[in-house]
Amino acid sequence: MSTLFTRISELRTVSSAGTLADAALTVADGVITWVGSASDAPAQAPACEETIDLGGRAVLPGWVDSHTHMVFDGNRGAEFEARLAGSSYEAGGIAVTMEATRSAGADRLRALVRDRIAAGRAGGTTTFETKTGYGLNTASEVESAQIAAEFADDVTFLGAHLVPPGADADEYLDEVVGPMLDGVAPYVQWIDVFCERGAFNESQSRRVLEAGIARGLGVRVHGNQLGDGPGVQLAVDLGAASVDHVNYVTDADIAALANSDTVATLLPACDLSTRQPLAPGRRLLDAGATIAIASNLNPGTSYTSSMNFCVATAVLQQHLTLDEAIAAATTGGAKALRRHDVGDGLDPQGRPAKGTLVPGAAADLHVLQGTSAIDLAYRPGMPQTYQTYVAGKLV
Repeated sequence: MSTLFTRISELRTVSSAGTLADAALTVADGVITWVGSASDAPAQAPACEETIDLGGRAVLPGWVDSHTHMVFDGNRGAEFEARLAGSSYEAGGIAVTMEATRSAGADRLRALVRDRIAAGRAGGTTTFETKTGYGLNTASEVESAQIAAEFADDVTFLGAHLVPPGADADEYLDEVVGPMLDGVAPYVQWIDVFCERGAFNESQSRRVLEAGIARGLGVRVHGNQLGDGPGVQLAVDLGAASVDHVNYVTDADIAALANSDTVATLLPACDLSTRQPLAPGRRLLDAGATIAIASNLNPGTSYTSSMNFCVATAVLQQHLTLDEAIAAATTGGAKALRRHDVGDGLDPQGRPAKGTLVPGAAADLHVLQGTSAIDLAYRPGMPQTYQTYVAGKLV
């Protein structure tokens, strides 16, 4: 069925077409077929079988959440409260979630992920990446990968999230790059590692990522979250699609990112939760680096899927303009997943591109309550999402 979406007060295409006032667009087979002025729609859409009147609301591309950890069970509220009282964040808290996740069972994990996807969609997110990384043994990591593949657009293997309690790091990595990688490989597109103090050092991280590359997986890196470290340089060296967190980066790190195709992913909700310095989005952009904004939904350091909140934080506290923050949360995330437009609305694999509203791209629409997207920052914390469409279908 072809559909005309009309009475759009403000259409942010996040493309060279910019922002259109009093706009409309048409959709067929889940793909945008035309974008333009609402006054031109009758001539452009004579064969549309359905018309959806959006009532003078603003429309953006759906958020592309390129960094989440949705496959988990358990609650770490006590740890969070302790941090608020002055305890420092260390990666070891992940072990608490490991025990709960291992014992949850597939049916419960599946229900939890389904609910988390629904919550994200209710806030305008249309594309989700998610990771394994809370099972930390072969059986549980494979189970997590299978469940993630049922729901997420992209799945990342993060067996190297933490060394399980009592295990030797190098012996554990033998399992990660051996039977664990073999087991998850049919379900994942990416491999990741927590290259950080308290987790894995540079040589260990390189071992993990190179094993994934050898299996045909793309590379992502958790890096430079808790202090200066090798994560950014390792990511750039290996041609990673993204390096995520980037709270502590040197001028050399920023220059390396600016001269690469590696996206620097900002996780502002996590920065606030852990009371780390906010990632330097302004410096990264000014240097020419590509940035994304993602939720980092997880039970320990960012228990939220609200991309609206993350975008507001980027504008109000990380000194991005509204246009820059929206682009980072849409096209930036799509670039971090290699799903962005490279011409004619298609991504590098010839699929409908994500994170933009141009002919040929996926008809993933975030319809706001109000007439302008500035409300995302102007009215922080207020409900902003009216409707979410994935491939032209209301979800």
